[in-house]
Amino acid sequence: MNRFQDFTQEDTWRVFRIMSEFVEGFETLSRIKNAVTFFGSSRINSHNKYYKLAEETAHLFARNGYAVMTGAGPGIMEAANKGAYKAGGESIGLNILIPKEQVPNKYVKTLIEFRYFFCRKVMFAKYSKAFLVFPGGYGTLDEFFESLALIQTQRIRKFPIILFDSKYWQGLIEWLKSQTLGKKMIDEKDLNLFQIVETPKQALQIIKKFHK
Repeated sequence: MNRFQDFTQEDTWRVFRIMSEFVEGFETLSRIKNAVTFFGSSRINSHNKYYKLAEETAHLFARNGYAVMTGAGPGIMEAANKGAYKAGGESIGLNILIPKEQVPNKYVKTLIEFRYFFCRKVMFAKYSKAFLVFPGGYGTLDEFFESLALIQTQRIRKFPIILFDSKYWQGLIEWLKSQTLGKKMIDEKDLNLFQIVETPKQALQIIKKFHK
């Protein structure tokens, strides 16, 4: 193995790959002015009620001039891209390259691929007017809590973070109130950094009111 090949395995070489992901993301998404990002489980199928809810929500937002952005994969991501695609709107997917390959869903019109999660997360936060968070697992919770922490610490501008389906999130919300707030790990105002809705129209009204 020559010296150049050795260099490509070092952390210093990875800086150039990271830079290239930021450059591609910024160049592609800089033209997007009115996007909302959908998060949620990748494990559900098209018969799941949350899939249908996400598709309906994305369709409504696309018809109202919003671009729909997702992680490009299956489940909620596919549902949201599908809703935007069927409405004739902008359907964006930021795919992540992981050992268990995630194949971009067929409803993505604009695709960007990332090797690094943190580069991808920057794009979601920078180019979104709101985060729409549907029921999901660890990945969904990661996106939800990181966005709350960034807004709480004023690292990014405040924007609507909306959870769908109060029944799904009820246990988590009760825990936040009884434990994190109850033990003064957060302030009461921190619980106002997100809202919970049941319908697509409620989410649209919140976002329109916020950005009016």
